Amino acid sequence: MDITGKNVLILGGSGLVGMAVARELLPYAPARLVVCGLLRDEAVSAVDELRAEYDGELHIVPEWGDVFLPESMKERSRSDVLSDPEARGRMLDALFGELTEDLQRGSAMGALLDRHEPAVIVDCVNTATAFAYLNVYDSAIRLRAAAAASGATLEQVEQHLATLYLPQLIRHVQIALEAMRRARTAMYVKVGTSGTGGMGLNIPFTHSEERPSRMLLSKAGVAGAHTLLLYLMARTPDSPAVKEIKPTAAISWKRIAYGEVRRQGQPIECWDAAEPLPLEDAFKCDSKDCFRALDRPLRGVFLDAGENGLFSLGEFETLTALGLMEYITPEEIAQNVVREILGHPTGRDVVAALDAATSGPTYRAGVLREVALDRMAALEQEHGVHAIAYEMLGPPRLSKLLFEGAILGRLFDDLRAISRLDPASTASRAAALVESDEDLRVRILSIGLPILLADGVRLLRGPDVKVAPANGQRADDPRLADNGWVDLRPSNWRKWSERAARMTAGSSNGGERDLGSRVDLEPDHRRGGIRPGALAAWVFRHEDQGERVKR
Repeated sequence: MDITGKNVLILGGSGLVGMAVARELLPYAPARLVVCGLLRDEAVSAVDELRAEYDGELHIVPEWGDVFLPESMKERSRSDVLSDPEARGRMLDALFGELTEDLQRGSAMGALLDRHEPAVIVDCVNTATAFAYLNVYDSAIRLRAAAAASGATLEQVEQHLATLYLPQLIRHVQIALEAMRRARTAMYVKVGTSGTGGMGLNIPFTHSEERPSRMLLSKAGVAGAHTLLLYLMARTPDSPAVKEIKPTAAISWKRIAYGEVRRQGQPIECWDAAEPLPLEDAFKCDSKDCFRALDRPLRGVFLDAGENGLFSLGEFETLTALGLMEYITPEEIAQNVVREILGHPTGRDVVAALDAATSGPTYRAGVLREVALDRMAALEQEHGVHAIAYEMLGPPRLSKLLFEGAILGRLFDDLRAISRLDPASTASRAAALVESDEDLRVRILSIGLPILLADGVRLLRGPDVKVAPANGQRADDPRLADNGWVDLRPSNWRKWSERAARMTAGSSNGGERDLGSRVDLEPDHRRGGIRPGALAAWVFRHEDQGERVKR
């Protein structure tokens, strides 16, 4: 796509790769380049650096904050949020609650996209590290110890919930997709990670005696889960074009210098031992009798690897040695990102690679599908049964649609007759059918679907109800009937009549016209009659917007 004159957002824009991407993008003259960092100073400093490097009028805007938190908390550290009971509760409500529009717009990610409406997003945030290094393992040990001792408190439970990886990743992807839809974002490019710098499970660079550590494997697991969610996002209607560049080597470097050695922004203080200690006492000592501060920071020559920290000559030499992690420059990553945005395939997009490597539907399976349908229909006729649904595929809405389609098939000959039905008369006939046909009624109730009678105030149910009112939800909430109740009310049959009209309008069956291969055969193409499965498939494809994009 053309970058010129478009709004571009770089998440993680103040980092090593983010800055390289910004430098690569600026010559294409975006209308606005938004550089988003975690901290205000980082974002402002990055923008000042870019402005100093480029002549001409550049509209570069700094943004900052934790995009995984609500907008109202984005400038607070996660530890600060978790230590505040009220803020922690609101964060967990946003994480585990229903995905409402208010929640989406109230998130830092959603609010950021609403403000800038970027046509292109380049996401350089190390998402896998951010979630995996919350360390669910240590949290689980502490929680179990507390429960065993005197019972875990609400705070301890909430602290643990805040370390769970997948709920946070899933909610982040959900919010990002909905925000990009609102902003009409055309392209989203993720700079991801393999979690191990491209090395295998024998990676020697790890966080503990475990090889590799659980935290490192968690990072790789989250990174893989994120990739698959992006793969599914790319197959979603109305989503942006989705790509992921996944470097599989160490990324370096930002600068080489001599000075204070800092870890996570803080200088490493120098210490010396006070005296030799007996081995049996060495780890009992934690006072000035054992060691003494030298009141000066550690200094030395270092290579700044951005978010990965500072490396000594020996560390960098080891890490990047041939046969170990080796390395790739941020500029090479940025060039691949921009080439993909411009529409030039690089062969480095893992979403496209997954598309090419996965096995989709086949011609043979399509032929055998007809064999299977015919065989099942013959067996149903032989045994005198019409099973309709067992509620093992799900969702309950599917079973509801199948049973309602089966009722229509008992009352009408074809789709055109359904499109002309009288709602009140159909409600009365459907109620009489359910009352008189014990097998049909028992099949509905036995799999957990209630039957809402035609008057809308009475209901038949069995011991199990798949879609029941939640706490505080009214029993007449229309979402309940829509999601999993067989609905005999006139309003529902009116809805089916309107569906049937749309189905017949889009059908190439009937001999009046031949629209060729550009029109899919729709619900009435298989030897006439009403087929509940075909009706439900049409609703899922067209009404619920669940149609498959790629084959």
